[in-house]
Amino acid sequence: MLKVWGRRNSLNVQKVMWIIGELELEHEHINAGGAYGGLNTPEFLARNPHGKIPVIDHDGVVVWESQAILRYLGATFGEGSLWATDPAERAVADGWLDWSLATLQPAFIDLFFGFYRTPEAQRDAGRVERATAQCARLYGLLDQQLAQRPYLGGDTLTLADFGAGTTVFRYLTMGAQRPPLPHVEHWFERLSQSAAYREHVMMPFEDMFGKLP
Repeated sequence: MLKVWGRRNSLNVQKVMWIIGELELEHEHINAGGAYGGLNTPEFLARNPHGKIPVIDHDGVVVWESQAILRYLGATFGEGSLWATDPAERAVADGWLDWSLATLQPAFIDLFFGFYRTPEAQRDAGRVERATAQCARLYGLLDQQLAQRPYLGGDTLTLADFGAGTTVFRYLTMGAQRPPLPHVEHWFERLSQSAAYREHVMMPFEDMFGKLP
């Protein structure tokens, strides 16, 4: 049995739940983190000494960090579909996954917190302006890449899409200033045809507006 710990409105948890849905894996979800707490208990820290979500336990194999979990589940259950057997093809997905985690997601989170989650009267205009410009540049880069192919890794959905693809729903719908991104929007439309993406990523987030954690 596959067990997953994390709160569903966490982007990093959404990545994991999305791939679980795509692979149609039976699983048990345990709410943890945020309002649910539980990350500092000895039991949880024995699974992840860093006290962070998401964490999975697959028949005694414990994996933490969302990108590591994506790779583990892809390699274990998605070979020949989400997980490429050719090392060169996998390297493409790895590049996009790592870029999304190290570059795109921090910029998006800075904008999401600075613009969306901070009460309007408390917003730092300079921070929002910088984050808006950085996201415009990075999602613009995605738009250029997606002008050449329907998905980041090629013609079909692969692990390459899971990092950036988890952020794009909120970026396109949260009302922040952004440039025209026709190819990103078409990519989002393709992603949203998946029932797993709609269930696990396209979750309402209005309850976070103007509310800092």
